[in-house]
Amino acid sequence: MHDTAPAYGLWSLVIVNSAVFILFAYSFFKPQTSRDWRSFSAFSAFLVALFVEMYGFPLTIYFLSGWLQSHYPNVDWFSHDAGHLLEMMFGWTANPHAGPFHILSFIFIGAGFILISAAWRVLYDAQQTRSLATTGPYSYVRHPQYVGFIMVMFGFLLQWPTILTLAMFPVLTIMYVKLAKDEERDARSEFGEAYAKYATEVPGFLPRLSRVFGQGSTGSTYRHG
Repeated sequence: MHDTAPAYGLWSLVIVNSAVFILFAYSFFKPQTSRDWRSFSAFSAFLVALFVEMYGFPLTIYFLSGWLQSHYPNVDWFSHDAGHLLEMMFGWTANPHAGPFHILSFIFIGAGFILISAAWRVLYDAQQTRSLATTGPYSYVRHPQYVGFIMVMFGFLLQWPTILTLAMFPVLTIMYVKLAKDEERDARSEFGEAYAKYATEVPGFLPRLSRVFGQGSTGSTYRHG
């Protein structure tokens, strides 16, 4: 069984968790350009909105409390564990931290941060040589850092979905796609045919299965998200 004691109004935990995860993300991403800072700031806003509801004020639970209580009368929706909505709605009665959605969320969050970090190392080398980035994660997708941010946000949605973060997720995803297109225009202007050829071989956000399973590769480096 899960703990039914309320655990909100903990604003110190909101501040601490927001700061820790934002600094953690910063250490992986290391924003430098104005585009980097826009994407990182949007991601930070998502984290703050998440932790405000996780520890501060459960707006989603209050907003949906009538519907939730009528459809799931055996759940104490104002307990902290009930914030793991997917586990509660699918009837997971044990500790929600061991639930399937919570475990899956950690897979997405961990993989997203690893992808961001691996891509940044390629980008750092690219800055030194001003060459086109196609190695490491860039041999799978053209914008691995943005893919990483989207994976982390999706992971948090699986773990603790809220109305605000659910609304923010598609908006931020569209923002990352637009930032990626802006960066591609700059890359095409600087590298011309070399980037055009790279773009025909490597997809923007979703890797080709043939590449995932080890068929085909590309080579060199350039800074883009």
